Amino acid sequence: MVRCLLLLLSLCLGFTCAQAQEEDAPAVKVTNIRRVFHNGEHNAFTDLVRFNERFYLTFRSCPDGHDVHPTASIIILASDDARDWDQVHRFRVAKRDTRDPHFLVYQEKMFVYTGTWYSGGTSLPREDYDLNKHLGYAVWSHDGVKWNSPILLEGTFGHYIWRANAFNGKAYLCGRRKIGFEVLKRGEGRRVESLLLESNDGLIWHRRAVFQEIQGDETAFQFEPDGSIIAVGRRGGGTAQLLRSKPPYKQWDRQELDRTIGGPLLTRWGKRYVVGGRKTIGGKGPKTSMYWLMDDRLQEFAELPSGGDNSYPGFIELGPTRAIMSWYSSHEKDESGKTITAIYMSDLQIVD
Repeated sequence: MVRCLLLLLSLCLGFTCAQAQEEDAPAVKVTNIRRVFHNGEHNAFTDLVRFNERFYLTFRSCPDGHDVHPTASIIILASDDARDWDQVHRFRVAKRDTRDPHFLVYQEKMFVYTGTWYSGGTSLPREDYDLNKHLGYAVWSHDGVKWNSPILLEGTFGHYIWRANAFNGKAYLCGRRKIGFEVLKRGEGRRVESLLLESNDGLIWHRRAVFQEIQGDETAFQFEPDGSIIAVGRRGGGTAQLLRSKPPYKQWDRQELDRTIGGPLLTRWGKRYVVGGRKTIGGKGPKTSMYWLMDDRLQEFAELPSGGDNSYPGFIELGPTRAIMSWYSSHEKDESGKTITAIYMSDLQIVD
């Protein structure tokens, strides 16, 4: 009888703790949802940053669509209030598809990194997609007005570069590549690893660690004060992984999450971690969603207006209870009824 009572008490206490954990995740109000850019092209893959008291938004724009085209370019917009935006730079790389731009503020410069896929003078057929044709490029600016020309990133040939970060005076990139740079019929498959690349200047890179040893993909990562890494790694169409490691990043804890996350974001809002990306669950089709990362679990706090080709959010914390975010989506149509792929933003506010 005593044992039964103790078991019942422990179950009740466990339920109470679980309730408390759920309650620790604050509610978030989504307001001022707005389309901030559409030029008739396919606009996708956003990122946001604040630099020298201004806001910057970057994304890919291509008149020929989502796939690999040499007509693609990277657009950078600037704003004083995150409401009204002006284009401050646009660039492309000859014979290459530019895509997935990401910001990094490092050594008093604002970098924009882009993965570029060699396609020659015409669009690249899907059967010719090959990660070995990838090469990272960057532009940068000291003031957000004058920009250098695109420069190739040494050490990134054959790497599909992605999100960046900085810690303790060094710059870091996610780069995925075929294991051993294998020559196969198709460029991406299970035999892909995702790496942590390191640089002393933001331009010359070398391998530091391995995020994922197999089926590597887009990985968003943050550094803890002691240098530990926490990361969210996409796994193709499978469930994403939560990754953790301590210096020197030889050993990794890889934990399966409960859903796919396309174009993952991992960032901080106050003392909490925020995860964002594209989910495909519940039979509703792909949606851009935002989550708290609580006790290594995802607790959704917002599903943004989105559909079809969408996701790749950016995020800026404005204060303890306020933030803004960006994403792209193809859930709207123009006046002629044609689907458009545009850039959107919204305000986020913690309400309890």
